[in-house]
Amino acid sequence: MNIPNRIQDSKYLLEVNGLQVFLKQRKRQLPVVQDLDFSIGFGERVGIVGESGCGKSITALALMGLLPSSMSMEGSIRLASSRDKFDELSRLQESQLCKIRGKRIGMVFQEPMSALNPVQPIGHQVSESLLLHSHVSRHEAFRQASRMLERVGLPESRFPHSLYPHQLSGGQRQRVVIAIAMACGPDLLIADEPTTALDVTIQAQILRLLSELVEEENMSLILITHDLGVIAENTDRMLVMYAGRCVESGLTEDVFSKLKHPYTRGLFEALPDGEQPQAEGPMRLRAIAGRVPKLDERSEGCVFQTRCVSAQPRCQKEIPLFGESQQLHSCACWFPLDAP
Repeated sequence: MNIPNRIQDSKYLLEVNGLQVFLKQRKRQLPVVQDLDFSIGFGERVGIVGESGCGKSITALALMGLLPSSMSMEGSIRLASSRDKFDELSRLQESQLCKIRGKRIGMVFQEPMSALNPVQPIGHQVSESLLLHSHVSRHEAFRQASRMLERVGLPESRFPHSLYPHQLSGGQRQRVVIAIAMACGPDLLIADEPTTALDVTIQAQILRLLSELVEEENMSLILITHDLGVIAENTDRMLVMYAGRCVESGLTEDVFSKLKHPYTRGLFEALPDGEQPQAEGPMRLRAIAGRVPKLDERSEGCVFQTRCVSAQPRCQKEIPLFGESQQLHSCACWFPLDAP
């Protein structure tokens, strides 16, 4: 990979340590994300998977410095900026973060209609990022925006850049969002459920487009989704989140083959089994018993204890910790499962 000279001696592009996000509610602070640690290497594609409400999107907003005012954050988020030097994003002022968003870190939001300005033409919205971060002339910004829109499959000959978001389909709007996120060539791209509300055919097109652009530009990628198939096909390493905590992480192929954590195993067992013989009768999915605890219901010990069939007294009192390097396959469980 061709790593920029300014950061070629850094081991990781992004390091997250002890990230915690709290929801401020009256006199209480409810935990949304707890003790999250992970790193992203240069050109690495990392997936974050988990069911709705596990903290995936909140983690992305924390990385971007876009948490709502009702939430607070603790921990360290470091982005490589120069040789042996990192920017501590959690300590930057809003004006400093604005110089990083779009230029160093791009984000593809899950709902393109709310991510785009409904009263601005798509060409203007892509060029706006270039004018802000690249310090080029307006003419040059529009030229580069046109080229970027063509790269994402929206050539001006077929999709005039004077069009407004409501004049495009959902998949086309998501392509505009990708063009905006990629316009300034960021080092890291965060894609938060980029195929939500799109039909299956369009989902595949968007994911293929993202994969091609990330590879062409030598970018790092954080792909957030609840779809294990998307994780399998598009990431090198993955984190499994449950109720605000990372419960398993490692190389994607290792996690898929070993399934150490009971929650991860439950996610896989809930998938349809296309190889089940017809003679066995109607196919039934195996659901994980119980439900995800609400923010004010999270107790001491393992966050999965109330739904885990292997839970023991220790799980109710002690929070399981990762026992191995975060680069290796490991899980936060006192009684990890054997490979299936």
